[in-house]
Amino acid sequence: MTKRVLNVVTNVGHYDDPSHTTGLWLSELTHAWHIFEEHGYEQTLVSPAGGPVPLEPRALRFPNYDKTAKAWHADPGKMAMLENTASPDQIDPSAYDAIYFTGGHAVMYDFPDSEGLQRITREIYERGGIVSSVCHGYCGLLNTRLSDSSYLIAGRKMTGFAWTEEVLARVDKLVPYNAEEKAKQRGALYEKATLPFVSYVVTDGNLVTGQNPGSAKATAKKVVEAIEGNASKKRG
Repeated sequence: MTKRVLNVVTNVGHYDDPSHTTGLWLSELTHAWHIFEEHGYEQTLVSPAGGPVPLEPRALRFPNYDKTAKAWHADPGKMAMLENTASPDQIDPSAYDAIYFTGGHAVMYDFPDSEGLQRITREIYERGGIVSSVCHGYCGLLNTRLSDSSYLIAGRKMTGFAWTEEVLARVDKLVPYNAEEKAKQRGALYEKATLPFVSYVVTDGNLVTGQNPGSAKATAKKVVEAIEGNASKKRG
């Protein structure tokens, strides 16, 4: 049976200060999409509000603008998908083996309080599906509670864009909060790589998280491992 992955993207195009633009960090979607596609998975794009997805301008410049990102950006069909994403109420969580939260600073605004995304994430997680994120995507997990009212990330090992990386990216004065600190406040066992901006992925059961844009490919590969592991358990 074909496996299905739900990719979560943002609808936000700027920081609190409208003169500073942001949006989806394209390669965090394209790297994972490519890996999932190679494995024959069906994929869907969902966003908190549905509809169009702005792109982070910095992600469209060297060195972040790589082969997969360029190919997507040059493909009218792929770009049209980003203009017409599904909204959470159009998604049946039982149809998906995994959910993957992409990043970009924009997600700090619309991911955390989306009740629709929280519902989908909880349902996938509680039936043993894979919940994953890369970079700022973990903001989509910060406020998600399980059926027993506990935070999904409480007591779980995980990672995501580190505060030191915010400072080095010179956006620490622009971001609305310290995501690393918020994750720790919710009981997450937050980890990060020794050096900033290197690929780093943490797997804890059916939770898979990557630290930064450079971690997207490795995160997707770990998601595939987890999906296939689930499939073999069911066969066994």
